[in-house]
Amino acid sequence: MASSVEDVLAKAEQDEAEKLKSITVVKGLDLEFDIGNLLAHDKNQVDVREFRGQKKEEFLRALARDNTQLLVNEIWKLPTERVDEAIVVKLPTPSTRLPREKPAPKPRPPTKWEEFAKLKGIQKKKNRGNLVWDEVAKEWKRRFGYKRVKDNTKEWLIEVPVTADPMEDQFQKRNVAKKERVAKNELNRLRNIARSQKIKVPGVGLTPTSEPSKTDLVRACDVAKVSTASHGKFQDRLPKEKPQRNMGKKRKFQPLIGDFSSERQKQLDILKVIDGKRPRIDVNKAVNKQMREDDREEAAARFKGKGKRGRSDSKGGRGGRGGKGRGGKPGGEAEHI
Repeated sequence: MASSVEDVLAKAEQDEAEKLKSITVVKGLDLEFDIGNLLAHDKNQVDVREFRGQKKEEFLRALARDNTQLLVNEIWKLPTERVDEAIVVKLPTPSTRLPREKPAPKPRPPTKWEEFAKLKGIQKKKNRGNLVWDEVAKEWKRRFGYKRVKDNTKEWLIEVPVTADPMEDQFQKRNVAKKERVAKNELNRLRNIARSQKIKVPGVGLTPTSEPSKTDLVRACDVAKVSTASHGKFQDRLPKEKPQRNMGKKRKFQPLIGDFSSERQKQLDILKVIDGKRPRIDVNKAVNKQMREDDREEAAARFKGKGKRGRSDSKGGRGGRGGKGRGGKPGGEAEHI
């Protein structure tokens, strides 16, 4: 029984020794390493005598283990650092060009915006993050956009310039300036679209230009005068001002108070048309339509008769001339009737 226990312990020690093999591996020729690709190239020849003494799988497994140990030893020769309780090694740049299964992808062509930015020298700004710490509210808030437009704590204090009126509302002034910028940007966007589509920009009133023409100024004045509630009816005129051009008809509505007889009559007329068994006939429209049909038929008959006379005259004309066509006699003499 004791001998069997000793055998078991010896076998266990032997197995443990095989597992914990030495990290020192002796090779006739040093291996060539490419640490960037985790590649090791072994130029040593295989010992046939050693290969014959064991199985093929065991020999290849032992050879791979030794070469891997040498590769790991080379990796740990590099400088190391600790990141999150782990020791890591920064691999160098690979030196061996490995073949690809597929061709390298072609570079993506730049977009129109990228070409424009490169031409103008526009560089992309670094992302600063969507959240910013608010010292007043003592919390994280968005830098812009959602829940930030109407936030009063975003900029609750504005410095008043020395040249400005101290009683002027700077917040209102800033809002008006922002609306003007938005309107200007929208106008420029529409003008760019019209320019790209080669469409003339329609102007209502005075179109923003560097030097407006006389026609533009007159149109702007006309639009300003008829923009009142009375459509310019009570607008004063200058002594030598010309009468306004027709700017279009103003819509007329029925009075809201007063006699409703006209409205009642209109409703009754509509009911008569709906309830009438026979359709109403517009006599004037029917007569005009019949007259147009008669004129069309008369013109068609006149054109048809003119075409027949023209063909008969042309035949007679050819017969009255010299040659074979003149009465059917050769010699050029016409037959007298």
